[in-house]
Amino acid sequence: MAAPPLGRLLWTHLLVALFGMGSWAAINGIWVELPVVVKDLPEGWSLPSYLSVLVAVGNLGLLVVTLWRRLAPGKSERAPIQVVQALSIAGTALLAPLWHHVAPVRGQLHSVAFLTLALVLALACCASNVTFLPFLSHLPPPFLRSFFLGQGLSALLPCVLALVQGVGHLECLPSPTNGTLWLPHDFPERFPASTFFWVLTALLVTSAAAFQGLLLLLPTPPSAPTGGPGSGLRARAPAVEEEEEASPLQESPSRAARATPSPVAETQRLLSVHGACLLGLLAVTNALTNGVLPAVQSFSCLPYGRLAYHLAVVLGSAANPLACFLAMGVLCRCCHGCCAWVRCPT
Repeated sequence: MAAPPLGRLLWTHLLVALFGMGSWAAINGIWVELPVVVKDLPEGWSLPSYLSVLVAVGNLGLLVVTLWRRLAPGKSERAPIQVVQALSIAGTALLAPLWHHVAPVRGQLHSVAFLTLALVLALACCASNVTFLPFLSHLPPPFLRSFFLGQGLSALLPCVLALVQGVGHLECLPSPTNGTLWLPHDFPERFPASTFFWVLTALLVTSAAAFQGLLLLLPTPPSAPTGGPGSGLRARAPAVEEEEEASPLQESPSRAARATPSPVAETQRLLSVHGACLLGLLAVTNALTNGVLPAVQSFSCLPYGRLAYHLAVVLGSAANPLACFLAMGVLCRCCHGCCAWVRCPT
């Protein structure tokens, strides 16, 4: 059958990328905005440690999604995706006017609104990992690349926005009446944190609109597929599958058909030394990237001021999507090579 028009194909790739952009944009935006809000919230430099704990607790969202699938097997993925997107939009929209509100807890002031909304956003972002990808199983494999590109943008765009915003600083200037007297002047950011969260809300609204556009473009409703993942689009777009053969991230269908492993062989492969090594590397890198380093980053940057902390957070967050873009063309399948990559930063 004839392939779909090029314009429709490009439009679908764009919508998939915008859809993926909304997966972790909320939490990534909060992380890169910490150097701006840390001076106004009572937790001070301990705020990143609180946020690390909240993101870890946010993994309970995975249990909620699992329970929903148990109670409603075979249901469409539309409902949980729309709930996740609604929570993300509502959370960031409420952060804009409420992030600086504090309340006493056991005699001490705490940023209850900021931490509560951060927990809601962490639940939504963690749940997006197990709700967005099953929806993409109804599309041909080439669109998965666009989705991961959008996930990279969910970290890169907040970083660019934070770099444009800058961070406030104090500077001593001579007094206009007495040239020998130097007075401190506070230079604020180019725009406040509330504006940052409103722009972040607009990005999430764009992602939700892209999802609705995908629902309109899909030839069949994304409920339980009858002819395999993406059968509706694959039947109409065989040229797209041929395009995927040039990607080093994909294995050719003929090769996969000739060497389809059995479940027992897959289990033995995961339990092998090589599989245990790769799983261990994955655990260590995730623990360092998402738990240990963000929690202590504020204290390590404290002697150098808020500008150094701002650049460390923003550039560190931007490194993740840039590395993902690099991995699309440069692959490392060797276990020793992966270990070398992990040891490089240390």
